[in-house]
Amino acid sequence: MSVSPGSMSLQHQFERMRQSAPAVLPSMLMCDFGNLEREIAHLTEAGVKALHLDVMDGNFVPNLTYGMPVVAAIRRLTDLPLDAHLMINHPAQYVDQFCEAGADSVTFHVEAVDDPRPVLARIREQGVGAGIALNPETPLEAITDYLDLCDLVLVMSVKAGFGGQAFNPVALDKLRAVRDVAPHVLREVDGGVNEQTIAQCADAGAQLFVVGSAIFKHERYKPIVTELSELAVAR
Repeated sequence: MSVSPGSMSLQHQFERMRQSAPAVLPSMLMCDFGNLEREIAHLTEAGVKALHLDVMDGNFVPNLTYGMPVVAAIRRLTDLPLDAHLMINHPAQYVDQFCEAGADSVTFHVEAVDDPRPVLARIREQGVGAGIALNPETPLEAITDYLDLCDLVLVMSVKAGFGGQAFNPVALDKLRAVRDVAPHVLREVDGGVNEQTIAQCADAGAQLFVVGSAIFKHERYKPIVTELSELAVAR
């Protein structure tokens, strides 16, 4: 399926993601990139509502992943909303390029900038969802002055860019706090989200759940996506 980046209103796409919440978003970093079209087809058949794209620059975080060309390639293969998570230094320099590549929301780290406000404003000018992320050790106070410009807050439950970490429950406290102080903001959680932790995140107020290995370690995606989606409903 070929989809032009301009074939659907980007703001409509972000609202589509918002309205799908609670939703499980597969982290495409864990997929088989040698069979990208097949992977996206299987995820679509499994009922996912959006795709999460982890962009790492090897500087802000130690790992290096992919950039705009891969985002554009994924955009051509699906009309699902694309949620881009920029784990990079100097995100303001790349906002336009990721939007042009087809991202429907762009999230950057508060730790990567001196002043998040102009970056959030620039993302919004592009007509896509503007998100801000924070690592487990970063206090919520680091973003509270900017929530008026946020469409989305991504609470990391592991330190960005490092694998093999255990879920940090400090994320639950932050999710509750964001829900209390900025109920208009879409709340996303990323890191160690699986069958054992997703319900806790939902109860704490998460609405979007980024899931990697808990999905991709399975041969068939639909059963696990269905199970996780059921667990993602707050009790």
